Amino acid sequence: MDDLAREGARRMLTSALAHEVSEYIERHQGARDEQGLALVVRNGRANARKVTVGSGTFEVRAPRVNDKREGERFTSKILPPYMRKSPKVAEVIPLLYLRGLSTGDFREALPALLGKDASGLSPTSIAKTTNIWESDYREFRNRSLADKEYLYVWADGIHFNVRLEDDRLCTLVLMGALADGTKEPIAIEDGYRESTESWSSILRDLKRRGMRAPLVATGDGALGFWAAVREVWPETREQRCWVHKLANVLDKLPKRLQPKAKELLHEAMNAPTRASCLEAMDEFEKEFDAKYPKAVRCLRKDEDELMTFYDFPAQQWTHLRTTNPIESTFATVRLRQRVTKGAGSRKKALLMAFKLIEMASKRWRRLKGYELMADLANGCRFEDGIKQNNTEDTTETSKKNAA
Repeated sequence: MDDLAREGARRMLTSALAHEVSEYIERHQGARDEQGLALVVRNGRANARKVTVGSGTFEVRAPRVNDKREGERFTSKILPPYMRKSPKVAEVIPLLYLRGLSTGDFREALPALLGKDASGLSPTSIAKTTNIWESDYREFRNRSLADKEYLYVWADGIHFNVRLEDDRLCTLVLMGALADGTKEPIAIEDGYRESTESWSSILRDLKRRGMRAPLVATGDGALGFWAAVREVWPETREQRCWVHKLANVLDKLPKRLQPKAKELLHEAMNAPTRASCLEAMDEFEKEFDAKYPKAVRCLRKDEDELMTFYDFPAQQWTHLRTTNPIESTFATVRLRQRVTKGAGSRKKALLMAFKLIEMASKRWRRLKGYELMADLANGCRFEDGIKQNNTEDTTETSKKNAA
């Protein structure tokens, strides 16, 4: 079956090339020299070359054209000069590498997929292809952000093993949501752990490139990110990640009590209003404060930052109160790292993370309730997830000022 598919592809390509040449010659048949001879004529066939397409690898001899017109030359759009593999095959090889196939595995895997004569797909050529990522990454981290308006951002860090170095790579990632609800990566940088210095350097660079302060940032409470945000974007609201907070609180309780504690914490996290969230926290404190005050303090110390999301549209609470938008993407990166047992250098690990996140971002969906983000951008207030009437707000403000 595979041999038939390859033979069929070879015949179709040969036919398409012949038709392309015939069409080109017919289009220019009126071009003649002083003796009336045609200036555009066939000129036999080129030397045979192996071409790899999705159905396999086969030999093809492309027809040639002798174009004697000054400054003109025939170039096939179907099979350009020196092409050895189709663009789709060229794209899929780096993708297979990113998805977990190491360069050494290509030697066995590719002949099985594309035939024993597959050419131009050696581990060395694959490594050269991945070098292109470096220019892509350089362009990404130097692009202007002046025309971007990120209303929300999520921050987190992921640690990678690096085979040829003692230190682990800590990749700091910032992703954002634009006013139309679409999400995209903002920064992917090598950092020293998750320190304030590393985050400050990243945020200052983003500000230098024109990025304005977002309305709210979501992240783990342990990040040095928060001190950096207060320095660079003091007007940005802080939202602590509930998933990280729950894990930290439960870690301070014995396992036999964790199911009940988890139920109370989820009740607080999913509370429909700020007041009911506080009630659920009070209930947790009554239940555990006597014997496990550390767990209660862990919850209470960030209670205001845990409830920031109530001042934003209710449809977007699931996005805002956790760092899941980043964590789900990190799962792909971690899988690739486990397969290869770590990249050989910090630079390669960072480039791999960049390409994986870039690929994942193409499948990211818009935020729920994205149509309300225009209201946020225009300064509209939300209370317990519900948009407030501007007229009423103005009246209330006037009354307070009068009092």
